[in-house]
Amino acid sequence: MPTRIGIAGITGRMGHLLAEEARASGAELTGGVGRAGSNRPAPAGATLFPDLAALAAASDVVIDFTNAATAQATAASLAVSGTAWVLGSSGLSDADEAAVADAAKRLPVVYAANFSAGVNLVLALAERMGATLPAEQYDAEIVEMHHRQKVDAPSGTAIGMGRAVAKGRGVALNDVIESGRNGHTGARKTGAIGFAALRGGQVVGEHTLLFASGTEHIALTHRAFDRRVYATGAVRAALWLSGRKPGLYSMMDVLGM
Repeated sequence: MPTRIGIAGITGRMGHLLAEEARASGAELTGGVGRAGSNRPAPAGATLFPDLAALAAASDVVIDFTNAATAQATAASLAVSGTAWVLGSSGLSDADEAAVADAAKRLPVVYAANFSAGVNLVLALAERMGATLPAEQYDAEIVEMHHRQKVDAPSGTAIGMGRAVAKGRGVALNDVIESGRNGHTGARKTGAIGFAALRGGQVVGEHTLLFASGTEHIALTHRAFDRRVYATGAVRAALWLSGRKPGLYSMMDVLGM
């Protein structure tokens, strides 16, 4: 039988793309719950459920690209039903991520900073570069730009890049992060991983990881031109996740990287 996919926030822009990609994949679109603040109708033919619990009961997997504010409530609800969860919301706090990890003890979860195959390849390269290029000689900086409506900064993908570099260097990102420099900050700290967030227009997503030494600069850039790339990856994750044992998985697990 085809995988039954439900979509949290189906009335939003990403919700519509996810519905299209779910149907194109051959999965069964069970429907979704509306996105708070969205005036758009549900995709044609999609069932709107009264709440997440009802959607989860009718689905094998729920794809969730809503926002960080719903993460803990969604984790608690899906932990009761045991429905698999594909989570693509960005800006999660440490407490939010702890709730996701706790839920993953009872259901299979794919949680990723970005569902693009290209971005996940970049993350793998970022970790290798972090391990290869010494922090004492190569300063790591991450520059990202998104549309003017984006509410969190740095972006989840930028944080994912920073975590990859930090992992390669054997440190925790929280111990070396420098974000939002302003005023007289003093000299750059050795080993710091810096972030700059740009917002404007309708940029889907641009991320550049820069390693700068006294003798060379190395830049690794990914640009997304269509949000559909995230929807395609999320549906791929949902199909992969269906029937898996409880656990916290990444998009790299889905891609076999």
